[in-house]
Amino acid sequence: MRPGARNLITDISGLRVGNADDENLKSGVTALICDVENVASVHVMGGAPGTRETDLLQVENTVTSIDAIALAGGSVFGLDAASGVTSELRAQGKGYRVHDLNIPIVPGAILFDLINGGDKDWGDFPPYRDLGIEAARNAETDFALGSHGAGAGALVGGVGPGLKGGLGSASTVLDCGITVGALVAVNGLGAPTMGESDMFWAHPFEMNDEFGGLDVRSVPASEAQELRIKFQDRQTEKTNTTIGIIATDAVLTKAQAKRLAVSAHDGFARALWPSHTPMDGDLIFAVATGGNKMTPAFSDWIELSAIAASTMSRAIARGVYEAHSVSGDVFPTWRERFG
Repeated sequence: MRPGARNLITDISGLRVGNADDENLKSGVTALICDVENVASVHVMGGAPGTRETDLLQVENTVTSIDAIALAGGSVFGLDAASGVTSELRAQGKGYRVHDLNIPIVPGAILFDLINGGDKDWGDFPPYRDLGIEAARNAETDFALGSHGAGAGALVGGVGPGLKGGLGSASTVLDCGITVGALVAVNGLGAPTMGESDMFWAHPFEMNDEFGGLDVRSVPASEAQELRIKFQDRQTEKTNTTIGIIATDAVLTKAQAKRLAVSAHDGFARALWPSHTPMDGDLIFAVATGGNKMTPAFSDWIELSAIAASTMSRAIARGVYEAHSVSGDVFPTWRERFG
């Protein structure tokens, strides 16, 4: 078992990712573009989600393949990002055909980054539709992590008032040849690190020193279990959400894609303490491209589910680890705090 060549979700052939963000706004959009037919689903576990087109991904509904997924900051205003991605893909001739029209299918989800120090005085028209268009145009197989795209203004809990979150990704190639990839915008109420230490909760899953390669050290259980949540004095506000995508090149049914999303949520729980709270909108989309033509046997599902969770955990830690500082930040980055 090993990371893919890029250690990104785009190690799965047929997937590209584009970022667009505004440093003054301290927010942005990330678009996953699907250039191949796929099977998609979603699972929501947070108590305060913000979504678009998630009902069509439920197993009882007709649509199976999607054209893109939009992840955005901006809270409810960020839902415009999916409209921008949709418009750009239509201009590119993508989408399913109805008579002489192309209709792209673009589910989306948003996170809350409105009180992170950025200028949100955008007037009558929020910028997220335009950022969605830009993100779709920027889509490539290589893309930046940390304070970019939907992770540009993300914040998490941790030492002091909290740390900067970010955009993370990781991939794993199983011994059987199946690849699993994760993409995540980390903006959770909980902390990615243990107690007062610099140790990531996801440390046991780290590959190739991807988030620092720290030496293992003991953190007292009493310290590690303290709730170091973001904005401790405002914890009743819905100011959080970790939104992600788990993808694979295996052949899955829609119900199995749903199960993969359910399993990947364990990666949230292994990387953020706490997660899935009433003040988070945690959700995970799942995409299966079938590119390697392998259909997992029933006996393969334990490993596939476990690796979906560990890959998501690694992506979360990478998103926080790769964050960089920008003028006006309200929280420090992991690197600023720990060196």
